Amino acid sequence: MKRTISSILAAAAVVAGLAAPAAADPIKVGSKNFTEQFILGEMYAILLEDAGYDVDRKINLGGTLIAHQALTTGEIDLYPEYTGTALNSVVKGEVSSDADAVYKEVSDYYLNELGLVWLEPTGINNGYAIVVRQDTADEYGLKTLSDLGKVSGDLVFGGGPEFPDRADGLPGLKAVYDAEFKEFKQFAKLGLRYDALMQGDIDVANGYATDWQIGAEGLVPLDDDKGLFPPYYVAPVVRKDVLDANPGMADVLNSLAPHVDNAVMRKLNAEVEKDHEEPEDVARAYLEEIGLIKN
Repeated sequence: MKRTISSILAAAAVVAGLAAPAAADPIKVGSKNFTEQFILGEMYAILLEDAGYDVDRKINLGGTLIAHQALTTGEIDLYPEYTGTALNSVVKGEVSSDADAVYKEVSDYYLNELGLVWLEPTGINNGYAIVVRQDTADEYGLKTLSDLGKVSGDLVFGGGPEFPDRADGLPGLKAVYDAEFKEFKQFAKLGLRYDALMQGDIDVANGYATDWQIGAEGLVPLDDDKGLFPPYYVAPVVRKDVLDANPGMADVLNSLAPHVDNAVMRKLNAEVEKDHEEPEDVARAYLEEIGLIKN
């Protein structure tokens, strides 16, 4: 997506070069309660520590509303958030597939209404992904959700408990792609969904774009060619007063943005969930690999 952050940061007066940390208070870094958030939260903490800031980790706070409340009350100073989540859960805005428009809407609202600043969006767009096995894609010629809609009556869909009722779930697939599946099977846990897909118990599943299984199992994410799903680009969201007190902090955090995308996060998520490595170790190793910190 286009980089629109410079104008917002200028308005917020938070960029003042790479000045050394001046505030004595530790920077409180939080995260939500799943693997990708653990890794990103650790990356933010490590980058800040490497730049000389004192950091207090508050990783694994809980879901969106818990993390957001912690940020607005000052329990934490920043955490990774997704543009689509902010649009739906906080701003309550209209769903849109325009990544730049969504970013601007949520960043304007957060700054003006909440005193919070969205920094540089990364290349991580962790929205819904509709995935099939490679053999299913080959048999039915599936590359897009439009392709899926044409053959959906022959296929069994596996999804989470919320998917049959969400506007961007089964109703959206029906409205936008005329997709009606032979059967819907519900799975409470994401891992069980992927197991069922690989075992052939279902033909199609909904996951998330950075799920490690997509890369590791050679699954095929279908292109949302008509823009049903909103963008879920991730960025650090930071209290403006903390940025004002710490010139240069924004630049430290923004340095990560060009180096992470969906493929990178699938790999890092796999290292934690599949290989059972610690999120902090995975985060540190990747930051060393891309040269943002020294080993």
